[in-house]
Amino acid sequence: MLRGLRIEWSKVEDRGGYPYDIPAIAQIEELDLNASVTIFVGANGSGKSTLLEAIATQLRCNPEGGSRNFAFSTENTLSPLHRTIRLITGAPVHKDAFFYRADTYFNVATEMRRLDGEASFGPPVVSSYGGTDLHDLSHGQAVIRLLRHRFSPRGIYVMDEPEAALAPETQFEAIAAIADLTRRGAQFVLATHSPLLMAMPGATLYELTEHGLERRAYHELGHVRLYKRFLADPASVLAHLTED
Repeated sequence: MLRGLRIEWSKVEDRGGYPYDIPAIAQIEELDLNASVTIFVGANGSGKSTLLEAIATQLRCNPEGGSRNFAFSTENTLSPLHRTIRLITGAPVHKDAFFYRADTYFNVATEMRRLDGEASFGPPVVSSYGGTDLHDLSHGQAVIRLLRHRFSPRGIYVMDEPEAALAPETQFEAIAAIADLTRRGAQFVLATHSPLLMAMPGATLYELTEHGLERRAYHELGHVRLYKRFLADPASVLAHLTED
């Protein structure tokens, strides 16, 4: 199980450069990741994806997405953070890991199609995803296939903005699937802008801001407060945003 992470600052050559100049990352010494579900919340550019990418790479997942068995690369954009973090692990030891990235899942599906087009002594890769080529599904359907068929209770799963492909009702389906997997031993680390996913029961919530990184209760999150304000009076909020 993933218990936490530590940034080994002695290995950082330029503490004032990217990504160490991101406020939320700059203040990390050791971060607790002991919960079955850990969720990072923050504005665009706050460091969520950079942090998840480093965690997934340390778990030996492909930085562009996929499991430890995926080795494709379309562009090397990996930040140096993965070289300076140390993951703290403990029992039980998870045998599986997978990195889902909303922006590169198309590439994962393409790589699966390529692998299944080659001669192999094993079963097709697509058989682990419900037996259907992911390119024949919508993005949201493919994400649910991932949760329902590919993920197992034996794994650690890093997911960057899974809600990007999901309708609200499908987000509830994803929450149910994640809850079922964690009850049986799986662990998730997520980054999201969705107040629905943020409400995951028992999740540890971290908010990344221009001031750093803080553990929050659900009602304290800026995203949640913003959505509550909008839903309470959408006409007023929109009038303020669109007035001349």
